[in-house]
Amino acid sequence: MTDVAKKVESFFAAYTLRLYSKGQVLLLNGDQVQYVFYVIKGTVKQYDVSYRGDEVILNLFKPPAFFPMSHAINDTPNTYIYEAETDVQLRQAPVADVVAFLKENPDVVYDLLSRVYRGLDGLLGRMARLMVGSASSRLVYELIVEAKRFGKKESDGVAIFLTEKDLGARAGLTRETVSRELSKLKKLGLLELRSNRLVITNMPGLQKRIDEGL
Repeated sequence: MTDVAKKVESFFAAYTLRLYSKGQVLLLNGDQVQYVFYVIKGTVKQYDVSYRGDEVILNLFKPPAFFPMSHAINDTPNTYIYEAETDVQLRQAPVADVVAFLKENPDVVYDLLSRVYRGLDGLLGRMARLMVGSASSRLVYELIVEAKRFGKKESDGVAIFLTEKDLGARAGLTRETVSRELSKLKKLGLLELRSNRLVITNMPGLQKRIDEGL
């Protein structure tokens, strides 16, 4: 753990531990942000709902992330839904306390900005594929991002634990389209669909499809 991470952990340790069950909503769009949440265990998803009622996942927060910083710093109403994607343990600190902490610790701010810009790069990549990419390129991009952020190494590849519905929400695709594209990738020998996970068995090959524009 880095010095910055230890400093952040020490700050939030002063606040009460909260437990949220999978599917429980932390923030609704339109809520005024009163607390900043610090994730200790589990994953929280940030999403919007399309006019058709489809869930569109925008970001995922895992330990040791804290959010929603944009609305906290700018004192603006929250515009998205934050929901526990798994059972979650977190601490929540009043916005004023967190802002004061950041002002007193420029190294924490620098680290936060670094993570924000890494996330922005990922968001821009997703936007580019949503605008001009095929269904296949959008799905492959999400598979690579998920593997890098949350994947677990196995002897024959990298496992990710997402359903077809989850992948569709990330890539802006229907479940049927995801199923069809996954079958194509399986036939190409790039991944395998197993009982409770999807295993990418050829990451270089998957990356090559992105690099070559499929």
